[in-house]
Amino acid sequence: MTSHAPAVKPAPDADATATDRVYAAIYRAVLEHRLAPGEWLRETELATEFDVSRTVVRQALQRLAQDQVIELRHNRGARVPLPSLEDAAHVFEARRIVECEVARRLGGGLSPSQLEALSTIAQAEIAADQRGDRAEAIRLSGEFHQALTRMHGNPVFDRLLNGLLPTTSLLMARFKVDGGQVCVAHRHVDLISALTQGSTQAAAEMRKHLAELERSLVNAPVRSRRLRDAFSAYREPSSSESPAT
Repeated sequence: MTSHAPAVKPAPDADATATDRVYAAIYRAVLEHRLAPGEWLRETELATEFDVSRTVVRQALQRLAQDQVIELRHNRGARVPLPSLEDAAHVFEARRIVECEVARRLGGGLSPSQLEALSTIAQAEIAADQRGDRAEAIRLSGEFHQALTRMHGNPVFDRLLNGLLPTTSLLMARFKVDGGQVCVAHRHVDLISALTQGSTQAAAEMRKHLAELERSLVNAPVRSRRLRDAFSAYREPSSSESPAT
């Protein structure tokens, strides 16, 4: 018999790892309202905040722009999108098409372990809201919708929702009446209950949930903060890379 040497794993790509980290941090900062709609993202400042090169920052920003999380403006740089109420109508129409169908197909068919997983997220969201941890409540709200879509098993639906959630969050940051979390936590508990009852009930509850979110949007002033504060939760204490000068 001919022996085969074990496959050698390629060395990790340090730039790719750093790019993923910057991408994930900006994505979450948008989702959690740590970045205001319309806020500019300067490469030099981001490189300093994440202790990476400007090349890494540029790669992350290009990926984020491809996923429509941020905008790249010619000769001006990157900024967080500034969605309008007209954009809201388009976003929620798309979410209804995806998520109501997901709920309809999953209604009455989720396993006890899947229902428990959804309940764990919903209860954690309620707890975060009660202790005033707004960013965590917002993160868990998005995680609930993502988990439900993943349970459906269609990766295209998953990608579509991941692209819609940051814009939804920006709309909530800009237009929501009380500036509160993206979803009302108890609505997720109601949705879990509807998912145990059947397809029709699940789809109807999801439609009601999304309609409630859309109706909560009104004209409101844009709130902003220092870029350093927006990323304080994601900053790592040390890195092998040095920021560009």
